[in-house]
Amino acid sequence: QVQLVESGGGLVQAGGSLRLSCAASGTTHRFFVMGWYRQAPGKQRELVASISSGGATNYVNSVKDRFTISRDNAKNTCDLQMNSLKPEDTAVYYCNFRNVSGDFWGQGTQVTVSS
Repeated sequence: QVQLVESGGGLVQAGGSLRLSCAASGTTHRFFVMGWYRQAPGKQRELVASISSGGATNYVNSVKDRFTISRDNAKNTCDLQMNSLKPEDTAVYYCNFRNVSGDFWGQGTQVTVSS
């Protein structure tokens, strides 16, 4: 059974940085897409960033030049480096990995940015 475990959320002041990590276990199949979503109170979940198995990345416009997504295929991990954080980045962040077996989600980690 595939499980995703997230770490790295927390409280930070505006302008600060956090690094989120997500580690997968329970499968030998490569994940062809790894990504991070977020959901703020009262808002829909949105894709923040994604990365293909070949390293191609995609970012929502609001985080471009501030966030960097990376992955380690050998370890089945994906990180999201978040710099220059803003109060509007406050949300629960979820990792999402996809492979031939399906679509898998982490439990979510809270990121709170104070002004």
